[in-house]
Amino acid sequence: MRWSLRIARVAGIEVRLHITFLLFLAWIGFSYYHLGGPGAAVRGVVFMLALFGCVLLHEFGHAFAAMAFGIRTPDITLLPIGGVARLQRIPDKPWQELVVAVAGPLVNVIIAAVLVFLLGQRLSMEHLERLNVPGAALLAKLATVNIMLVLFNLIPAFPMDGGRVLRALLAMALPYSRATQIAATVGQGLAFVLGFIGLFTNPMLIFIAFFVFLGAQQEAAAAQIRDISTGLPVAEAMVTHLVPLPPHAVLDDAVEALLRTSQHEFPVLDADGRVLGVLTRDDLIAALKRHGPQVPVVEVMRRDLPVVYAYEPFEEAFRRMEECGCPALPVVDASGRFVGLITPENVGELMLVQSLRPAGARPAWRRVAPMGS
Repeated sequence: MRWSLRIARVAGIEVRLHITFLLFLAWIGFSYYHLGGPGAAVRGVVFMLALFGCVLLHEFGHAFAAMAFGIRTPDITLLPIGGVARLQRIPDKPWQELVVAVAGPLVNVIIAAVLVFLLGQRLSMEHLERLNVPGAALLAKLATVNIMLVLFNLIPAFPMDGGRVLRALLAMALPYSRATQIAATVGQGLAFVLGFIGLFTNPMLIFIAFFVFLGAQQEAAAAQIRDISTGLPVAEAMVTHLVPLPPHAVLDDAVEALLRTSQHEFPVLDADGRVLGVLTRDDLIAALKRHGPQVPVVEVMRRDLPVVYAYEPFEEAFRRMEECGCPALPVVDASGRFVGLITPENVGELMLVQSLRPAGARPAWRRVAPMGS
């Protein structure tokens, strides 16, 4: 995730802190300072750090549960609105997704139970009402917030854990895409309700409603991609009408190609048609500002993009693209010669084309256009 700082690495999982989280801590300190002075500001920041420590443990609950099913978690990022554990993939079986989804809230249940035991008393509504009071007991506030996290995360709406629990339960009896669509619809319905309530009560509910609505929309889109890509090889989803660049081309040649085509990514190929790298539009523009138009493209192209084979399942290629955050994936044939690109833009086009295409019909595998055609 952009604008995030790596602060630790635990069990092979990078822990990252988004820069907006630091701004959030500064705002908390400033707010508490006005409520009760320097001491209150310190206590407020310490409480938020303890709270996000609980959020981090919540995300590790998801990550370790996923690890038990052979699913890697590259990183966990802390944001002002919570944490995000980026799983390598969705669990294959509904019961596995159920376990992974429940593992996070279960961690908060354990934390709250331990804190209540240490306090030796029952929590009451008074603790909930005193969350913003600088002098309130730290452990009591922390226990209360952990209970709130459990209840909030179990709301049956994406991207909360409750939405994944609902999807997993539905997927035990329905196709995965249908289960996701139902869960997404439920989540968007709840988002409208939250937004409507927020208009008359707390404006923060409107922000949460927007967050929930987008989360449900993204999950539905991801499920659609997974559904249409089942059994689809990369060869039938890649972009093939491309203008490649030779290794001796300079940025001025790339600009000319950019202006006369609709491409955003340009493969750089050697004389045998093998991939040397990919020049993106953003890298092209940045290089023009720094070096000028006569710099060879091989000096600014991306060489670290993973290569996929045309016969591989498209679902696997798309998963690899998500994992590396790549702007494009070069596609090669069995002999290693370049035949096309997979890009985020053509993934969206694939969703549209496949939804309109008659059952059983497949797109043609077109040849790559030579440079200058």
